[in-house]
Amino acid sequence: MLDLTSLEANDLEAISRLQRLKTGALINWSVEAGAILGGAPREARMSLRGYAQNLGLAFQIADDLLDANGDEQSVGKRLRKDAAQGKQTFLTLLGESRARQQAEMLVEQAIGHLRSFDGRVGMLEAIARFAILRDR
Repeated sequence: MLDLTSLEANDLEAISRLQRLKTGALINWSVEAGAILGGAPREARMSLRGYAQNLGLAFQIADDLLDANGDEQSVGKRLRKDAAQGKQTFLTLLGESRARQQAEMLVEQAIGHLRSFDGRVGMLEAIARFAILRDR
């Protein structure tokens, strides 16, 4: 519902909150479910939550960039919907260059949450990096 009425969301805090409740919640749930099913201890799950939260925001910034600059054929969905509806996004508030920098910083922070796993999370690191390099 917030997304449908988010035309008033015009600051980074409001947009970040919206995305944490949307894309971020899906990524968080996926990571948390995997950790629980894998029997991860509480401390590990806390690190994974931080990873998922940063990854979710980075993913959304990449999605905003794709929506503005992507090719519909490659992306596989209709683009520029947010601009047509006048919605504020990370991209409209930060500009393209700062949005890319923010996404890269969030990925590095996400990967930083994985340090306690002693290099056993290469796939999670690769997923984080892919989130902002993808073309669809």
